[in-house]
Amino acid sequence: MVIIREMKASDVEAVSEIEREAFSMPWSADDFLEMVEADYAHYYVAESDEKVVGCCGIRDLMGEGEITNVVVAASYRGQGIGRQMLQYMLKEAKTFGIGDCTLEVRVSNTSAIRLYESLGFQGEGVRPRFYEKPVEDALIMWKR
Repeated sequence: MVIIREMKASDVEAVSEIEREAFSMPWSADDFLEMVEADYAHYYVAESDEKVVGCCGIRDLMGEGEITNVVVAASYRGQGIGRQMLQYMLKEAKTFGIGDCTLEVRVSNTSAIRLYESLGFQGEGVRPRFYEKPVEDALIMWKR
């Protein structure tokens, strides 16, 4: 069973470890702590087997949502946890007055792109060479 809840300061180490395993340019524990403490940001974790196995976050930029992180621990991928976190976060975002939401994703990350599309996001542009390690374009997606 998976529980989605607000991220707490005590979660940032576990979340940053998941990020380090998943991404070539991960956020640090300090980066996540800053978001936990920011009044314009809403971050959530997924718990399974009594441990943090995923994270997602959104920043409220004048009523629009910028999704900054979506990550699930490797051993928990393919179980729908990313979808559950995103659905929960998008529902919560509405209660905070967040309307349209955007995110960037590596153009090669087809599984993430398919997930976002299934939740109503559409590609609306490309940011050339946005990512490093390796250098790659970012697909800009919006849910309006």
